[in-house]
Amino acid sequence: MRFLPHRYAAMFFTTLGQVIAGRDDPAGRRAALAVLGRMYQRFGLQPYHETAISAALVDTVCRFAGTAWDPSLMGHWERGCRRALRVVERAAGVIGDGPQVLVGEVEARTEPVAGVAVVTVRPVRRLRFRPGQAVPVGTPRLPGVWRWYSPANAPRPDGRLEFHVRAVARGVVSPLLVSEVTPGETLWLGPPADVGLSVAASGGADLLLAAGGTGLAPLRAMVEEVAAAPGGRRVMLVVGARTLFDLYDAVALDKLQDAHRGWLTVVPTFSDDPAVDPAAQGDLLTVARYHHRPGQAVYVCGPPALIEAARVRLPATGVAAGDLHLAVTFQRALDSARWGQPPPRQPAPQRDQCAGDRPAEA
Repeated sequence: MRFLPHRYAAMFFTTLGQVIAGRDDPAGRRAALAVLGRMYQRFGLQPYHETAISAALVDTVCRFAGTAWDPSLMGHWERGCRRALRVVERAAGVIGDGPQVLVGEVEARTEPVAGVAVVTVRPVRRLRFRPGQAVPVGTPRLPGVWRWYSPANAPRPDGRLEFHVRAVARGVVSPLLVSEVTPGETLWLGPPADVGLSVAASGGADLLLAAGGTGLAPLRAMVEEVAAAPGGRRVMLVVGARTLFDLYDAVALDKLQDAHRGWLTVVPTFSDDPAVDPAAQGDLLTVARYHHRPGQAVYVCGPPALIEAARVRLPATGVAAGDLHLAVTFQRALDSARWGQPPPRQPAPQRDQCAGDRPAEA
């Protein structure tokens, strides 16, 4: 296709093929549509390109299917391609202009605990994103399949991105990123999306951040954003893990705490580890609620079950609805995430921190 740069043609067609086949889950499909929508917009594709794209896709499927190809499938693929491109066109209208799809090189992959990897990527160009956003990530090992990951860092001068990846049971992308991807390999990076975790939405309020598992990544990036311009706000970061050995980012958290003791407090809590000090034992949301003070902006990120529990439990225990920010899980329709900058929250009046009695552990 002459209107697609060679580097991105394979990315576009394999992703489009996955959308047509409908093999992915809602979150994966959402990521694929974000990538295709941005490519559609950035490369100036138009509805009249449907014929050429459909023909190229059918020809590609035919060649790679070999003897398994049945000519009667041609009409099915052409119709599917046209339907998919109409959805992509709508996605392009939703996401608008912004950072284009990029390729990056894996610089390092470490596995601090079993099943969790920290992957450092250097894009060919700096990816424009805000701390707390999520990025579709793909690998040429599984072309066309995308998953959402949030950078664990604020934008850096060298452009490097750090992703925290947990190998999901029956997952297809995460096990590769955790165990098989090696330095020097290429990763594909899609357009960042706002998922409800924006420091700007808190105004000048103090922050209470509750992180479950690798949900720590975007919240750690938000802490780095505050560190760049603290502005007098205080930050409480509660990090939940099952056991002490599951706290995969302990070294980085210690360094962060040491560097910003004046306004940052990191509180690890363990839900299933009788060997740790009793004061460090407890359910993440219970401990977060104990540390909550009126006027704080509360952010929660982690597995979908944690998000749904926070949606019910925190308002029931006194967290104001306007103060609660929950990460989007991408399980809903195309417009379930906000692509633009959310309206900033009005600055809250300054309040003195005060001690409180710790409730019984859940």
